[in-house]
Amino acid sequence: MARDVSEGYILLNPVIMRKMTVPELQQLRFELDKVIRETRSSQPPQDDTMAQQQRNRKILRIQQAMLVIDNQISMRR
Repeated sequence: MARDVSEGYILLNPVIMRKMTVPELQQLRFELDKVIRETRSSQPPQDDTMAQQQRNRKILRIQQAMLVIDNQISMRR
């Protein structure tokens, strides 16, 4: 699911996460953290602006998903 979020196939929102338990949300956040580290480690060539934009969009989607997950976890505690 973390890969799908990073690619933009799934957009996390409170309705989708309502079905998930706190441990499942924590596991998803852990997996997203691994994907974002992997994405940040891959550097496209400086002259390839399309690849850089794609990488930046992927990082942005992951960061937003992690923020939504953190918010859901804090609301449930």
